[in-house]
Amino acid sequence: MEVPEDLKGNLVVTSVDALVNWSRKSALWPVSFGLACCAFEMIATAMGRFDIARFGMEAFRASPRQADLMIVAGTVTWKMSPAIQRIYEQMADPKWVIAMGVCATSGGPYYGSYSVVPGVDHVVPVDVYVPGCPPRPDALLYGIMELHEKIKKYRHIGRSAQKPLSGLPADHTPQQRAMLGRDH
Repeated sequence: MEVPEDLKGNLVVTSVDALVNWSRKSALWPVSFGLACCAFEMIATAMGRFDIARFGMEAFRASPRQADLMIVAGTVTWKMSPAIQRIYEQMADPKWVIAMGVCATSGGPYYGSYSVVPGVDHVVPVDVYVPGCPPRPDALLYGIMELHEKIKKYRHIGRSAQKPLSGLPADHTPQQRAMLGRDH
């Protein structure tokens, strides 16, 4: 569609997805889910020196129904995994997840333990991984900027906002699968 010459300086041509995604990335509402030492670095990111508010994340939400971003920071145990899954299901669509720290991404030094989930991506779909033990606040800010890039490319109009969750690997015990409510 051709825009007339006299209107070119007054019109901005964009898609609905681009406009909606710009507003989403500019006002992410995180729910805090700090489980271990990474939580201290997540809290430090919200302080004046790093100022997470410049990314539109003024305050961490206490209720998952008011949030669209979950930052999982710390060691995830099998006993905690149903709570994480429940919080994820209560979040507003579209929802995003950042796994912060080596414990949340892969189990960290507790990998292979009977009680530790080998990565939160076995419980909920993860969009961005922030490595480190614990990762510094600037690493979390970089992860948030990477999430902003992912949100820019997200297509919501005409599609389901729910991201598919892959099944658990075969090496998990039936008890671990039952804790997540998936017996297959």
